[in-house]
Amino acid sequence: MTKLVTPAHFPKARGYANGIIASGRTLYISGQIAWDKDARIVTTDFATQFLTALDNVIAVVREAGGGTEHLVKLLAFVTDLEGYRAAQRAIGEGWRARMGKHYPAMSLVKVAGLLEPGALVEIEGVAMLPDAK
Repeated sequence: MTKLVTPAHFPKARGYANGIIASGRTLYISGQIAWDKDARIVTTDFATQFLTALDNVIAVVREAGGGTEHLVKLLAFVTDLEGYRAAQRAIGEGWRARMGKHYPAMSLVKVAGLLEPGALVEIEGVAMLPDAK
């Protein structure tokens, strides 16, 4: 369903894919933040916010009939780049617990702020779901 694309002269991608060829049904996932079912931000901890936002992205994919392996593109917006860097180990451990060794094409952008007060991270994505049966 997917094939990674890395030009031979590129350095090895770590934590993302340079490109992915995918087939199937396309699911576009709106930006997800670290909130619970009552629309409350779950914590002020950066790593926990990142992983909760990722969990919310994964929940949308699963609701559509897919799994983490169907995620082909993620875009993370963070308000604190140093907070991200400081939390990378915890984020990496949480990533592997959720996604295994699957790394979609990814970008991370520092932003001045997010719509919801207290949100430090927002993640949006694209998934290629298997053809409907």
